[in-house]
Amino acid sequence: MLENKVAIITGGTRGIGLETVRTFAENKAKVILFGSRKETVEEATEKLKEENIEAKGYYPNLNDYNEIENIVEEIIKEYKHIDILVNNAGISANKKIEDTTSEEFEKIMNLNVNAIFNMTKAVTPYMKENKGGVILNTSSMVSIYGQPSGAGYPASKFAVNGLTKSLSRELAPFNIRVNAVAPGITKTDMVASLPKEMIEPLIKTIPLGRIGEPKDIANAFLFLASDLASYITGEILSVDGAARS
Repeated sequence: MLENKVAIITGGTRGIGLETVRTFAENKAKVILFGSRKETVEEATEKLKEENIEAKGYYPNLNDYNEIENIVEEIIKEYKHIDILVNNAGISANKKIEDTTSEEFEKIMNLNVNAIFNMTKAVTPYMKENKGGVILNTSSMVSIYGQPSGAGYPASKFAVNGLTKSLSRELAPFNIRVNAVAPGITKTDMVASLPKEMIEPLIKTIPLGRIGEPKDIANAFLFLASDLASYITGEILSVDGAARS
């Protein structure tokens, strides 16, 4: 579904990001993954190599636009074009507001919002030159419903939705589609480590009767990245088993 496409995936070393790297590569995309640290990037690329998946890796500071711009230029020199950007890097939060420092709030907004701006700004000129592209953002079900603590996280994801909808209108004349996927509770490393007594009540709130798998989210990204979604832009696709509250 993505043959001859070049895709950058941030937050690509584990969980949803790593599964999206796999899924895109299985569909013949040339994938470049970004991670936060050299060791996690090397570990992920080695793991993929054992699965016969080749993926180049970088570990830029996503809040340093000049660093991102230089890496994007390097990717363009090697691959000639960038067709897909998946802005998946992010961090969550669960502290009450009185326990959250301004530095912690700023850190959430920097990675969850500013990094998306930086990555999108860096690749957009090349997508325009190539007369098309796809930008996909990781949102969250809490961007729609909020959550009872850790207000910085849903606030950042509300901002992701705003960027998605606004950029879809701005970039549509250049045949660049911009969408987001809003996962519900998903079996990432963090969720998998939770005790059974915490998971079971969560499952009871999901009409489909299970939490999501990273593959469920990766498949949603695959659909939106492919030509099957060629007339879809500005959408926030919920992938949450109908867990609407």
